[in-house]
Amino acid sequence: MAGGPIDRIPSHVVILPVLGIAVWLLVGKVGLGLLALVPAVILLGNVIAAVHHAEIVALRVGEPFGTLILALAVTVIEVGLIVSIMLSGDSNITLLRDSIHAVVMLVLHGLAGLCIVVGAFRDYESEFHVEGAKAFLAVLIPMATLVMVLPNHLVSAPGPYYSPLQLAFVSAACLGLYLAFLFIQTGWHRVYFLPADAHDTAEHAKPSGRITLASLGMLFVALLSVVLLAKSLAPALEAGVQAIGAPSAIAGIVIAAIVLLPETAAAIRAAARGQLQASINLALGSAVASIGLTVPVVALVSFWLGRPLELGISSSSSVLMALGFVVAIITYGTGRTNLLSGIVHLVLLATYIFAVFAP
Repeated sequence: MAGGPIDRIPSHVVILPVLGIAVWLLVGKVGLGLLALVPAVILLGNVIAAVHHAEIVALRVGEPFGTLILALAVTVIEVGLIVSIMLSGDSNITLLRDSIHAVVMLVLHGLAGLCIVVGAFRDYESEFHVEGAKAFLAVLIPMATLVMVLPNHLVSAPGPYYSPLQLAFVSAACLGLYLAFLFIQTGWHRVYFLPADAHDTAEHAKPSGRITLASLGMLFVALLSVVLLAKSLAPALEAGVQAIGAPSAIAGIVIAAIVLLPETAAAIRAAARGQLQASINLALGSAVASIGLTVPVVALVSFWLGRPLELGISSSSSVLMALGFVVAIITYGTGRTNLLSGIVHLVLLATYIFAVFAP
């Protein structure tokens, strides 16, 4: 709905990021104990604040730059979480693999499925640009295969590992693919990622330049708060996982869920407004950015620390991921989605979660 310029920021999305950093400082001095629920609640509040600030910036810069900003923002969260845990001395060499795998599966089925279902209840069938969705998948499929499947089939290093030279090459390849995708998304074929229907082209009130700059600054503060609070909660989370005897891969799923919270909220809100194109940009864009940026950075840290990275997923996980990509190609191959497509993706998400607990 059209309107005048947005000229104020709600007070709670300003207070929460500052409060989050203050709570992190306090936790560092007194510890968590039974108070772990407090930073957890504030963390969720900062996710909401980050979504608000990202959407303000997105309204100002327009598509596809708006969704790109949020995709890069959540990737910063993921990189920060993984690197901070690695630097703290954690010996979990599968953390990168588990988190990247979880991001791909949660995005491909969970986030996409939810957005399709929400859009179906509004419009029965939702439209989007086939070319944009194909561009996302054309980059995401080789990235995921190079990082999580190929190491199981090379012989330079045993098992699911890359040799240092192979890891450097794959990291450079993922970064190169992501940069090429950005060039296409923001330059030559920008129209592929723009709204495809009347709902998406509805005018919205634009924020003033002053509000945009303020929201951009507070977005960084909110993201920093999320990373710091999540790092503080990591020991309690690990202890809880061990206490209930859950698989170690749960840590990667939790990290993926945390980093995807801002994008999930924004994508579902866009789907509820009939803006499925924006939802697809957010969902698939987060997975592409996650691999294209996280893998090179974490690889550099692993070289620096001298720690190997176990990247290869199991054969059963490879089959399930391949099935997911086949279904995604079918879903995004016509430019229209419906309720059945969303349900199929959600069932595949449930299958992935079930397989983690019952491999």
